[in-house]
Amino acid sequence: MRLKDKIALVTGSSRGIGKATALLFAREGANVIVNYVSNRKEAEDVSQEIRNMGRKSIAVKADVSNREEVRCMVKQIIDVFGRIDILVNNAAIICKPTNILNATKEEWERLLNVNLLGAYFCVQEAAPYMIRQKYGKIVNISSNAALGTTFSAHIAYDASKAAIVNLTKRLAFELGPYGITVNSVAPGMTKTEMIGVGRNEEEIRKLIEDRAKTTSLRRLAEPYEIANVVLFLSSDESSYVTGQVIVVDGGRFDYLSHSL
Repeated sequence: MRLKDKIALVTGSSRGIGKATALLFAREGANVIVNYVSNRKEAEDVSQEIRNMGRKSIAVKADVSNREEVRCMVKQIIDVFGRIDILVNNAAIICKPTNILNATKEEWERLLNVNLLGAYFCVQEAAPYMIRQKYGKIVNISSNAALGTTFSAHIAYDASKAAIVNLTKRLAFELGPYGITVNSVAPGMTKTEMIGVGRNEEEIRKLIEDRAKTTSLRRLAEPYEIANVVLFLSSDESSYVTGQVIVVDGGRFDYLSHSL
């Protein structure tokens, strides 16, 4: 087991990539905190599934864009488990398709608050405990949209995920001396509920078809395929990997630039 007895917090883990990651971590021996903001039943179901594997798990409600809620979540984790070994900043939102001419200030603020500040708050609250134990694994979920793909209509989302890339590199530099690695995974389009935001069924079908054509593998990712890479970065197999962005997008080839 690659994560035997590790304590892992996966934000936004009631569904999608977060859920796949939480369940994979449990199968690899971790005790997992399932974070959610609105889907309590789904989060409790994931947590129960983890306990059914013989691991410890609790579901904790917290809006990661709210510093006080994040602080309370981390305190609860420390009270119950005593430490945090792994933090996966997965929680994120997306708005309806927009461009620079019609995106609203409210959309930008909400996206940045959840997607960027949420990761910042979680690291700021969890890092002191990792520093104390001189060990920690932080994985931030970005997106290949952060790297300059041409096929997108979510300018605020793309910008928030680009910021995650830079945050990851800076955190790796700051936290490295304490034995903490910080890396990012940049998935391509993945089969999750997020695909459907702001689109009808026909638009979703066409989007999936068009996106598949821009990948070398001619298909979208499954959540578990992203989780496998998160697992590597969260395990000691990646002990000398930090400050890196691993793109998991099936070989997308419509980049403006593939340089990091």
